[in-house]
Parts: sequence; C-alpha cells; structure tokens
Amino acid sequence: MKTIPTQLALIGPTASGKSALAVQIAKNVGGVILSLDSLSIYNDIDIASAKPTIAERNGIEHFGIDMLKPNEPFDVVMFIELYKQVYNRAIMDNTPLIIVGGSSFYLKMLLTGMSPMPKINENTKFTVQERLKDLARAYEHLNSIDPLYMSKIKPNDRYRIEKALELYLQTDIIPSKYFKDNPPRPTITASLPIYEIQIDRDILRNKIKQRTIKMIENGLIDEVKMLEAKYTRIPNPMKSIGIKETLEFLDGKLTKDELIEQISTHTAQLAKRQTTFNRTQFSDKTMIKNDEIEAFEKIFSNCLY
Repeated sequence: MKTIPTQLALIGPTASGKSALAVQIAKNVGGVILSLDSLSIYNDIDIASAKPTIAERNGIEHFGIDMLKPNEPFDVVMFIELYKQVYNRAIMDNTPLIIVGGSSFYLKMLLTGMSPMPKINENTKFTVQERLKDLARAYEHLNSIDPLYMSKIKPNDRYRIEKALELYLQTDIIPSKYFKDNPPRPTITASLPIYEIQIDRDILRNKIKQRTIKMIENGLIDEVKMLEAKYTRIPNPMKSIGIKETLEFLDGKLTKDELIEQISTHTAQLAKRQTTFNRTQFSDKTMIKNDEIEAFEKIFSNCLY
C-alpha cells in the first residue's frame, strides 16, 4: 500500500505519451488532470492541438482544456491563476492533481514565480496599442530608456515589447528597476515531484510522423478551414505548428506530402527545444525511459491518498 503526493508533474517532449500516462495514473489514484499545454486551452482547436479526446480522457476530469476561444488572450499569468483554482479545489476534495503537458515554461514559472504586476488601465492600453503601430520606434524608445532590460528582447518580439511599454507607461518606472524592486514570488511552495519521459530521438520522430499522418486522416485540413473562417488568421494560435503549415497547403504552397513533412519536421524541432528546456530548467526530477512507462504506471496502482 503506497501513498502519492498531493500533486505531481509529468513533462516530456510532444508525442512522447504524457497524456495517456497521466490519464492512467489519475485513474489509478482517483486524481484530476491540469493540462500544461498552451494550445489545448482553446475550443475548436482539437486535432491541431493533439488534445486528448473525450474517449481518451477516460472519465478523468481535465482542467485547462476547451476554456477559451482562439481569439481570446491567454498567457502565463492566466495559467498561474488557473493552477491556483484547480489546486485549491483538489486540496478541498482530497484529490491528487496531475499536471501534464509540453509547455514546461508555465511549470517553471509556477516554481520560480513571477513579479507582481500592476493593473493596466484602459488609457494605458490604448496608448500602447497606438505606439505599437510603429513597432521599431516603440522598441527604440524602450531601448533608449532601459537598454539593460531591452537587451533581452528582440526588436520583433511584439508581445514582450507591448508588456514592457504597458509596465513603463502605467508605473513611470523602467522595467529593469521595477523587476528589481518587485522580485518573483513562487506560486508552488509545496512539494511537487517532477517526472520526465525520456524517449529515443528516432523513436520519437517516427511517433511524430505517424501522429501527423493520423491528424491529416482525422480531418486537420477541414479543422483549419473552419478555424480560418471563424477566427481569421490573426489570432496567435493560428500561427501554431500544424495550423500554419495547413494554411500554406490551403494557399497552394505545399502538396499533401509536403504538408505532412513540414508538420513532422517542425514538431520534431519543437520536441528538441522542449527536451533542452526540461534538461536545463528542472534539475530535481525523475527520468522515465519510454520503455519503462508501463512499469512506472504500475507504481501508482492500488494507491491510497
């Protein structure tokens, strides 16, 4: 008879089998799942996000899935608030929480924390949007007043330039000083065991290729057509892997074989970045080799919590 932590995190590259393992663990211990995925949060993006289907969720309650429309904003601050809500509910219900997904940056922010941010009023938001019409000029202005902070931001990084402008115009304090005076506060202070799936690169590439083919067979092209008609190409999720290549296919720039190859290649590149991030950012973790998943799953069989 074993006990499990109040919460645990399961990370690893895309297509490594995280979601299925998380569902089985949750099934074994009576837990719930919080999706650590920046695309699954959106309604209508089902195939392109590779989110688990209703059948694949196997009756396990999932949070962080199908919560927003693709044209609604979502960022790490919103994820942190979502985590707080889900964690508090899990504690009240005495239910283990399994955090799973490929967007490990969100997990890192839960552990290291973020600086408390001021409320941005509507006048500031309007002024910032006006200045962003000339992105290069906005960047140069910020760089002239705070070169230290802006050295970490690329001139074409519209999102981070926007946030830096909002912070400066709202507080009249340059970002580097603001963050020095307002250090990060970790959200997760309780124990959080982290498990990472480790998978051979060639095996993962093949899994990615097969998943991509299945996505096409399951209607990815029609899904992207629907997304474009409903939301246009402007929202950030429309630039995600799987969607952007399919839009190129619909524009006649790619054949279907090239579409499969492009999605597979870009997904493999993402998996490499995810693996690098996990290796460098999470030192205290337990590695699970791909061929050890079944044995790892059994660890959580017949547990009490």
